[in-house]
Amino acid sequence: MTRILFSNASPYSAKVRMAAAYADIPFESVAVDTNAEPAVLMDANPLGKIPVLLMDDGAAIFDSRAITQQLNRMSGNRLFPRNAAKRAEAERLEALGDGIADCLLAHVYERRFRPEDKIHQPWLDKQWSKAVRALDHLNANAPRLGKKINAGHIALRAALGYLSLRFGEDWQRGRPKLKRWMKRFDKSFPELLEYVPK
Repeated sequence: MTRILFSNASPYSAKVRMAAAYADIPFESVAVDTNAEPAVLMDANPLGKIPVLLMDDGAAIFDSRAITQQLNRMSGNRLFPRNAAKRAEAERLEALGDGIADCLLAHVYERRFRPEDKIHQPWLDKQWSKAVRALDHLNANAPRLGKKINAGHIALRAALGYLSLRFGEDWQRGRPKLKRWMKRFDKSFPELLEYVPK
């Protein structure tokens, strides 16, 4: 069976596990501690990063966007529309969701791994301002949700889950459309909630 190396808190892990579940691809979740650099992770991805998709034939695919593309191929295009314009829209939304996660992780890691006197507040402010701009853009241009979703929708939900996990619910203030979008996503696809960052 296909395996996914993951961490519960990782928004990228959440995205690929949600994507695999939505695409009806059976998989086994294998939790790993990246700090411990276990052999199962390091042998699969020399970067020591998660998530990693381990295929039945032994191939390892890493980087969450490469994984969603692989899952899309495996599922017969369940994660990205076939129409070129709609596919580009889904890919842009995935990049935006991942970009928010990138900024949030940079913020978290700056505080977690640097001594307090070395934390660079202008760096934190810059990362936070990027995330805020993206959230405001998404509130003004909430992605359409229908009966079918794509990898972009999933990436955004994973990023919002990570945002709530690490920074609380304050981000929802002043963003009613984005808050409603998340609630509608959760109501429409409750089976994916178990994979949201926690």
